[in-house]
Amino acid sequence: MPTQKIIDGFPFVDYTHDTYPPPDMIRRSHEMLHWMDKRRTVRDFSPNPVPREVIENILLSAGTAPSGAHKQPWTFCAVQDAVLKTKIRAAAEEEEYKSYHNRMSEEWLKDLRPLQTNWDKPFLETAPWLIILFKRIYEPEPDGHKHNNYYVQESIGIAAGFLLTAIHNAGLVALTHTPSPMNFLAELLERPENEKAFLLVPVGYPAAECWVPDLKRKTLEEIAVFY
Repeated sequence: MPTQKIIDGFPFVDYTHDTYPPPDMIRRSHEMLHWMDKRRTVRDFSPNPVPREVIENILLSAGTAPSGAHKQPWTFCAVQDAVLKTKIRAAAEEEEYKSYHNRMSEEWLKDLRPLQTNWDKPFLETAPWLIILFKRIYEPEPDGHKHNNYYVQESIGIAAGFLLTAIHNAGLVALTHTPSPMNFLAELLERPENEKAFLLVPVGYPAAECWVPDLKRKTLEEIAVFY
């Protein structure tokens, strides 16, 4: 059991963490890089079921992300119900059709062509689970006061990264889907006013025939500067 200490009236625990000598750190960092480099965004899902316990553990893993003032300003909605997934697909495709035909610039559409995306989103019904991340802008209090959360966008962005890593770790695949605007998600899922949709993530196994673009990730020199 960790040792507890009271600091300025608040409980703290003695933190312990695994550390490694430099050779092991290098090996582990290489292994992590190789493993993460296998992660890909997938649009072709298998309908094969995924146990709810796996999804629960993935969500709990995402919930370990750091957040502003430890407010944990997120709600994860996990949808397995087929009827609800069909409704989500219909609403998402309505917004996506408008985007592809009116809202997106020619430059944007040109940038999307190598990915071969369009407004048709069958994966929203095929994937066994949809995880919708909602950011909690504030917390309502019984007296009606709205207690603001802090660094909400940054916090839920970090949680989304943890979520994708946990999905990859479980041997599953995912897609970060952002139909815009996403107000329909709050309506369909009957979420309270303090929650705003941030990300829609289909989760499952890849289809038996699953193609992804042959993309190249940027090199270290392109993404990092050392001082």
